[in-house]
Amino acid sequence: MDAGKRSDPAPGKARTTVERTSDRELVVTRTVNGPARLVFEAWSKPELFQRWWVPQSCGLSLISYEADVRTGGAYRLLMGHPSSEQPMAFFGRYIEVTPHSRLVWTNDEGGEGGAVTTVTFEEKDGTTRVVVHELYSSKEALDDAMASGSTSGWGEQFEQLDDFIVILDAKA
Repeated sequence: MDAGKRSDPAPGKARTTVERTSDRELVVTRTVNGPARLVFEAWSKPELFQRWWVPQSCGLSLISYEADVRTGGAYRLLMGHPSSEQPMAFFGRYIEVTPHSRLVWTNDEGGEGGAVTTVTFEEKDGTTRVVVHELYSSKEALDDAMASGSTSGWGEQFEQLDDFIVILDAKA
């Protein structure tokens, strides 16, 4: 197994831990400075999600994002990159949506046997521990995701989420 790694946060910021826990599993953990209600909304409301999700340094743009965030609902993200003529589509369905505590969705763009992502939100003392668990269909699928760099942006994404939660919390 690959050893876990941590992002180097800005002073006063939390750490993001990214760990390959088995041949097919990747687990990302971060404590976000905000209540579970706001953190969950940032993940589950499309108009909020699109404001923080894409790591700014990667050159990607979120062209569109549609989501019916409920058990049985579907989502579709369309991403663009200057080096690609065609946008990249990511889509799937929500297997479970439990407000303020759990989201589970499929990643169906790879065809049969795509990854399943589970995100849990656990609030304690005004902060929320977020755990992202990705279960890939095979060792090769996770190897490919890691080799492509698609698993490397978690630290930056969570930094952006932390900054965004400050804005949301000020408006709440």
